[in-house]
Amino acid sequence: MSLETCAESLRTQDPHRFGCMMAAAPADRSKLVTLYALNLELARAPLQSADPLLAEMRLQWWIDRLRAMGQGDQPPSHDLLSPLHDAWGDKAEAMVPLAEGRKRDCDRQPFDDPAQVEDYVNATAGSLMHLAASALGADADAYAAVSRQALGMGLASWLGALPQLQAWNMGLVPQIAPAAARELARSALLSLDAAADARRLVPRRAAPALAAPAATRAFLTSVADGLQDPLEPAPTISPFRRRAALARLALTGRWWV
Repeated sequence: MSLETCAESLRTQDPHRFGCMMAAAPADRSKLVTLYALNLELARAPLQSADPLLAEMRLQWWIDRLRAMGQGDQPPSHDLLSPLHDAWGDKAEAMVPLAEGRKRDCDRQPFDDPAQVEDYVNATAGSLMHLAASALGADADAYAAVSRQALGMGLASWLGALPQLQAWNMGLVPQIAPAAARELARSALLSLDAAADARRLVPRRAAPALAAPAATRAFLTSVADGLQDPLEPAPTISPFRRRAALARLALTGRWWV
């Protein structure tokens, strides 16, 4: 997978992050596009087998390759590992926690506590955003803002996918689902507010790593207020609205909502 193929995969499967990557400085794009393409592969790996052991073996393959790169090993010629190594070098080992955060998916078990969902989101969406933000110059001073934005956005994305997750037995146990979803939406809104309050600690260069999709706050508010059934598909965002949000990001550097 060349950089161009990584970008095309991202454009079709994760259009928001594709747009954010394109809003980044040209020198930063190779790191973002390979990181986000890896994230797609890690999310897919546990779902490629219904057998938990086989699913974890697929995920472990990626973990082993990332650790080997961290030890200075040149990866075998590979569609994604090769451009990933070119962009990140031995720093690719920092992506191991992102991969390990997906191990829970191998068991396909629902969550029975909203706190468990937050831990999962921090391990997956949180790890991803910290890697992207650090690559774009966010330092320790920005850590709290990045963490809060990652939790808010990650919960919004997870809630948006909840109908499909329920079908895969990877969402919430049915007894708590509606109430827990509302609680998670409220938690996400508080996290986004905290991130916005700390926005001055985030360098503008890092804005593409933190930008939320269009209508994130509106969706979370509707779930929190009981106006949107979290077990039904969320309203789709028009391409025009998505492009408008990305244009604002590119022009103003505003990532908070």
